[in-house]
Amino acid sequence: MQTERLLLTTLDHHDNAFILAIVNTPGWLKFIGNRNIDSALDTQIYIQNILDNPLFTYWIVRLQTNQTPIGIVSLIKRDYLDAHDLGFAFLPPYMNMGYAYEAAHRITVELKKNQLYPKLYATTLAENKSSIKLLTRLGFHFLKIIRPKEETLHLYELHL
Repeated sequence: MQTERLLLTTLDHHDNAFILAIVNTPGWLKFIGNRNIDSALDTQIYIQNILDNPLFTYWIVRLQTNQTPIGIVSLIKRDYLDAHDLGFAFLPPYMNMGYAYEAAHRITVELKKNQLYPKLYATTLAENKSSIKLLTRLGFHFLKIIRPKEETLHLYELHL
């Protein structure tokens, strides 16, 4: 998939170095959680687990100009939700530039066009104000507070 500035490709093992970098950024660690990925081998295993799970789709967001990977948009069917969960994370130098909106919007448009899902969810911590702002801009509405796995999350919903 493409946008005016971005190229979205599905995750593969060529993305190892990028994945190792993004999962260890302060934002990922604070708002998504430590995945204990500290080496190339850890990264390979992490990617393979994603690729092996049919309930997960990860897109690497790249700049069209030079193919530099700058972020991730994911679609995950979590066992505690009855619809897929849209997620996103970007490297710090590429935040607040409209890239996350551009990539996530492109994916939601594609999902709506293909009528794959009647709705999407997104979950976030209450203190993740930038994610909440982006979700609202994408058309998501706050639904309720949920507590899966002893974590308090805000659940947002988007009807496609």
